[in-house]
Amino acid sequence: MERYLPLKFLARTLGLLLVAAGFIGLVIDGTRSIVNHAISFVSLSSAVGTLFPGGATGFEGQIAARTYPWLWDPFVSQLLQLPASLTGFLVGALLLWVGQKPLEPIGYLAGR
Repeated sequence: MERYLPLKFLARTLGLLLVAAGFIGLVIDGTRSIVNHAISFVSLSSAVGTLFPGGATGFEGQIAARTYPWLWDPFVSQLLQLPASLTGFLVGALLLWVGQKPLEPIGYLAGR
């Protein structure tokens, strides 16, 4: 049980960072929507393209051409259109859940 502590710590740390990034992205998307008088959000593919120039198109070309083209069109291309803030928040919450510390037992064991 103790040998998984570094991985759980890493999952909690990454989860907190993703939840914070999702919240910041939600504030930015909300501000942009108020200013434009229309709902607008940054999609996951445009966020990847901003962080890694040429990343989204290169990623799409490698996955679609080499591995599973039947998987790319109906599923992955739709997932890349999700809002980046919502995706970051949900993945961060999942990592926080996976990396949570085990609950301490309440009471005492009668067998001692």
